[in-house]
Amino acid sequence: MSAPAAPGVRFGYGTNGFANHRLEDALAVIADLGYEGVALTLDHDHLNPFAPELPRRVEALAARLDRLGLAVVVETGARYLLDPWHKHAPTLLDDEPAARLDFLRRAVRIGADLGAEAVSFWAGVRPAPVPRAQAWDRLVRGCAEVVDAAQAAGVRLGFEPEPGMLVETLDDWFALRGRLGAPDCFGLTLDIGHCRCVEPLPVADCVAKAGPYLVNVQIDDMRRGVHEHLEFGTGEVDFPAALGALADTGYRGLTAVELPRHSHAAPSVARTSLAFLSHARAAAEFLSATREAEEVSL
Repeated sequence: MSAPAAPGVRFGYGTNGFANHRLEDALAVIADLGYEGVALTLDHDHLNPFAPELPRRVEALAARLDRLGLAVVVETGARYLLDPWHKHAPTLLDDEPAARLDFLRRAVRIGADLGAEAVSFWAGVRPAPVPRAQAWDRLVRGCAEVVDAAQAAGVRLGFEPEPGMLVETLDDWFALRGRLGAPDCFGLTLDIGHCRCVEPLPVADCVAKAGPYLVNVQIDDMRRGVHEHLEFGTGEVDFPAALGALADTGYRGLTAVELPRHSHAAPSVARTSLAFLSHARAAAEFLSATREAEEVSL
């Protein structure tokens, strides 16, 4: 087993990158490698929120996470959980969003029962026939219902800007938060790779801008203008700068690897990912210490 992570940035791994493993086996591998937490995507095989005897399953999972020493965030990006024909459908932007709302309420209840650090969700892609203003109205109305459920359950929400979706950038997230009245439970999920993909600012500046609102962070490599989650070191993200900026924000939640298309090699990818990120974190800490020493010497 790897040595535990140093205080500061806490690394987790997403179960959507272990789609070919039973959940209990995926959690064991993730813990044995030295990760401190898991980003749990509710899906058919990994804690299906519509399965029979769900409360018993959630109770057993909470106990297993505790035994393994894993913190958890709940992710809701399963592709075909609600509709076997259409990826991510329906969303809060569709004519009939009831299935999505029901799913998100279930995710909030599961998050509460697991003691999750956050429950993460996103807007969805605007359907072509739906005018943008109407899509925004639908999104605000749906998010308000999820906020009500989260407030009642004492759960923090992490809303994620996603390339190609109605809420794509940090500025879009700020606009949504404002229209919701800035509820305390409505936080931000930030994907580090997305910052490189779509944001105009450098990644470290995006992290600093997001810092006060962060409740969940996903991490992966990416290239400008291409929404493809890449293994670390194969894209364009400056990870020491990004992790240094993240540490500077004071964020202490999970930073979970988001590689949903790498399940075919999950254990080896998870191992090399943690080694890469640990090295990048050490480089960030060295750079920070060097800057502090230079400032003292002036």
